[in-house]
Order: sequence, then C-alpha cells, then structure tokens
Amino acid sequence: MRWVIASSVPCLVAALEAFQAFSVDNAHGVILDVTDFARIDSVVADIEASHGSVDVLVNNAGYGHEGIFEESPLDEMRRQFDVNVFGAVAVTKAFLPYFRKRRAGHIITITSMGGTITMPGIAYYCGSKFALEGLSDTLSKERLPFNIVVTAVAPGSFRTDWAGRSMRRTSRSVADYDASFDPIRNAREERSGQQLGDPRKAAQAMLQIMESPTPPTHLLLGSDALGLVRDRLASAAHEIDRWEALTRSTDG
Repeated sequence: MRWVIASSVPCLVAALEAFQAFSVDNAHGVILDVTDFARIDSVVADIEASHGSVDVLVNNAGYGHEGIFEESPLDEMRRQFDVNVFGAVAVTKAFLPYFRKRRAGHIITITSMGGTITMPGIAYYCGSKFALEGLSDTLSKERLPFNIVVTAVAPGSFRTDWAGRSMRRTSRSVADYDASFDPIRNAREERSGQQLGDPRKAAQAMLQIMESPTPPTHLLLGSDALGLVRDRLASAAHEIDRWEALTRSTDG
C-alpha cells in the first residue's frame, strides 16, 4: 500500500522526513498544495508511474475557519471551500480513472460531525463538511459498477491542531455577538489539545475499515460525535413528523 501526503499549506521538510522514516521502503511522501489544481493530475500520474497502483486515497487535507457568519468575509468562505471541498474533489477526480480501470480502490474522505450537526461560529467550516458528505454519498452510488469503495469518516473532537495553529479566526466586529459568542471562542481555544479523541485510535479505526470486506459508506469517530449526531437525527425526524401534513399538502 502506498501513501501520499497532501497538504493545504507547505509541509516542513522535517515533517516529510519524519513520515518517510516510518518505513524507508514503503513510505513515500509528496508535498502538494491541494489548491494547486493545475498540478494535481501530474502529481498523481507520477505517483502511479513511480510507485505502482495506489490502493487507498485518504482525503485528509483541510482546516477550520471560525467566525460569526455576519462578520466573516466571503473571501474566507472561498478559501475554506477551495481547501476543504475543491481540494478533496480535485484529488479524488485525479485518482478515479486509475481506480476505475483497475476496478478496485477505496476512497476515504475525512468530513466531520460538523457535516451533520452545526455549532455557532463555524458556519463556513460546517458548510464545507456538509458539501463533502453529499459529494461522498453520491460518489458511493456512482462507483458501484466499478468495485470502488467510498467512505466518509466523520470525527468528533480530536486532539489535533484543528482548534489551534490550523484554525483561521475572523476578527470580532459586531458587539451584539459578544455575550453569546466570545465564551464559545474562548472555550474552543482553551480546550485545544485536550479533546476526547485520540488521533492514533482514529488512524487504527481507518485501517480497520480499509481491511474490512464490507466497509461502511459513513463512519462516525468518537462518542461525542455519536451522541450529537444521534440527537440531531432524532430532532430532524421529530420536525419532519410535526410538519408532515404541510409537507404532503403540496402534492398535486
């Protein structure tokens, strides 16, 4: 199995060397900005030519944007979607022809519990993850004739850099939101690095689905994600039932 490092920001040479040191013969790193769309196809072609068939693609490049919807500029949303959505789509599209010709392959896209639930202050991030969920689910149906497996992995809160150095935060500008949002921002910063989820265990979970003969189309990671997503789905079902008569009233 071959591994590729894809990043939304330039990787440090030290990080690349540390990755390759895990297995000198089998770990091959490539530094790639996933928003450099013109370069992606040639990088993937070089990987296939140099290292042989890629069995599994893991779309993990991404970052979080935090900011009140009203305060956050559109440029921040464009950047969020360029990295989190268009980057994942471009890399996936580059690998799909190889997977389809071989009638084999597994595409794993890291989404988030924020692709099903929402929280104040991360509208752009949740929007990008909702988009990935829809794209991944649709792709899972299109790939059926070609024996290509597609899995959306939705983590809860894990001890990564998501809420730390990787987070882009829009400056506060509307005082009306001070009382409701400032405590949320402060708590998110204070909890960074102390989240419930263990990234090593997340990696082990993904290795399990790679080896499974019947991997899931969607996988939640973390008990917080499990509880919050279950509550959200139950609430949605209740609202659907409450408004069922109105829903049906539009049939001709």
